[in-house]
Amino acid sequence: MEKNQYELFSRLSEKGVIEYGRAAVAVVNPDMQATLDAAALAKMADHGQIKGALIDGPLALDNAINFEAAKHKGISSPVAGMADILITPDIEAGNMLGKSLVYIANGKIAGLILGAAKPVVVTSRADSYEAKIMSIALGALFA
Repeated sequence: MEKNQYELFSRLSEKGVIEYGRAAVAVVNPDMQATLDAAALAKMADHGQIKGALIDGPLALDNAINFEAAKHKGISSPVAGMADILITPDIEAGNMLGKSLVYIANGKIAGLILGAAKPVVVTSRADSYEAKIMSIALGALFA
């Protein structure tokens, strides 16, 4: 999954990928699986097991996308405020994040599943015509 995200981002951007390990809090908590997963991803990147990206975590969303929020909380991270890829702990959280960005922040979205023999275009019934076209275009880029 991680490899596919880096390939996607590297085709769309000339700069390096910056990713945050997703969690509700910025410290490892053994009772919160997302914090353990985020810490494991960061450690794997430190050991060279994940290449092509700067990964840190766990970080909460505000710390990942807003440097001032991280600074205010005393978080020192090379990823703070600069995340390019937002990984959610599950499909429900991802769906809420995506729809929030579209409907509340007027963001743009395209849906694509990578990792199979060919890319799979995924759209929502409520997606705009533009979102559907962007999904198809993105799929064609990876076909």
